[in-house]
Amino acid sequence: MSHARLIEVAICEFGLHGLDGASTRGIAAAAGTAMSAITYHYGGKEGLYLAAADHIAERLALDMGDALPAPDAVPLDAAAARAAIHVIVNRFIEKMANRDTESWSLFIVREQMRPTEAFDRIYAGMMGQMLERIAALIERATGTDEARARLVTITLIGQVIVLRASRASCLRLLRRAEVDEALIIDMKRQVARNLDAILDTLIADQQEPQ
Repeated sequence: MSHARLIEVAICEFGLHGLDGASTRGIAAAAGTAMSAITYHYGGKEGLYLAAADHIAERLALDMGDALPAPDAVPLDAAAARAAIHVIVNRFIEKMANRDTESWSLFIVREQMRPTEAFDRIYAGMMGQMLERIAALIERATGTDEARARLVTITLIGQVIVLRASRASCLRLLRRAEVDEALIIDMKRQVARNLDAILDTLIADQQEPQ
């Protein structure tokens, strides 16, 4: 049995049907293994669910890790901090546009709505690190306070997540059949403009007389 194959199938089934709705019998059959393998290696459906969450966290780390500055290397220079945010956001757009992320995106969306231990594991990995790092970079780039930087981080990331969470609506409004390379380029350009406008507004707010 390929553990990788079993986890991939499990992520897809859990994303589509949730923990309660997914069938271990169906997962095992689709993965080409026996149900007993799930019990032996993961202790049952709940263990497999958590293993799926761990795999998603590992994938996020592989896909996004090199785009993030280390915690002790967050740029002190405002321009460098701004550039670092652009790098992270561009990589995130690529990941959200990639169809390979569809199954684990569904998994994450379910956990966002009704978080369990699985969400704790995902957020403790690259997801939380990315959000924390962006917030810190926004502080450095603009001089704004931590609370506002965290709020702005949410609105900024939302512009990218919409490409995955509301893909059908995006394509319908844009009158496009698919998310192709041209659309990804357009998204990067527009989000970059939005990002700069947001950061410039934060800087202007800091310069206003108190």
